[in-house]
Amino acid sequence: MNNKFDALKNEDGEEEDSSQLSTEMQDARQAKKESLPPDPGEHRLQFSYAFWYCRQPRLRSYDQNLKMIGTFNTVEKFWSFYSHLVRPSELSGQIDFHLFKEGIRPMWEDEANRNGGRWVLRLRKGLASRCWENLILAILGEQFMVGEEICGAMLSVRSQEDSISVWNKTANDNATTIRIRDTLKRVLNLPPSTHMDYKMNSESLR
Repeated sequence: MNNKFDALKNEDGEEEDSSQLSTEMQDARQAKKESLPPDPGEHRLQFSYAFWYCRQPRLRSYDQNLKMIGTFNTVEKFWSFYSHLVRPSELSGQIDFHLFKEGIRPMWEDEANRNGGRWVLRLRKGLASRCWENLILAILGEQFMVGEEICGAMLSVRSQEDSISVWNKTANDNATTIRIRDTLKRVLNLPPSTHMDYKMNSESLR
């Protein structure tokens, strides 16, 4: 293993067995929610991250439905969480998954997100698992090359189609948002003509 980016590859090359969402969340929560110091030999990530989820429909407020699964700051701790999560294509109903830097809540109102925006890509059913995994590995591996601009990513599972989005801090930085769009197309192996929408969080707050 040459570096921490190589370590992001699953050594087995196989997808972990999945069970029901409730069981997955309970298993994942056995890890402490606060990031722990890396163990000797672990591959530290540039930033600490948190996994979140929100189950739909929202009988309460979004903030009340939003649940943190746990945080991690090394490649190994990431896989310990990720291996317990069901793959998006195996889910039914309406569920949102989030991967955000630790300290940033996956909400428009968060201070880090308030002046930012997000690229949104709609997916036909069956593509979410591959795209979501490729996206989060690209974020953890710092493939977007935009410094601290990336806040996180979101996957929305719905009945007719799914969507993924990448959130960044500064919506009016055109060069950065274009780089994020182009990198997203590359890491997901999308055709150059693929349409994506950029939405400013400030507009969603009105």
